[in-house]
Amino acid sequence: MHTIELSEQELTLLHSALHAYLDDFGHEEADVLRELKALIAKLPRPA
Repeated sequence: MHTIELSEQELTLLHSALHAYLDDFGHEEADVLRELKALIAKLPRPA
């Protein structure tokens, strides 16, 4: 397991980047969509 520390600004940027990346995939990449959604779910919500 790896641990990284993020500031609130970095966490917000990470959420935005992952959601933008998620929006680029279509139905053919269902496995990637599931993995991205699982990763986003692990992250704490930015304040």
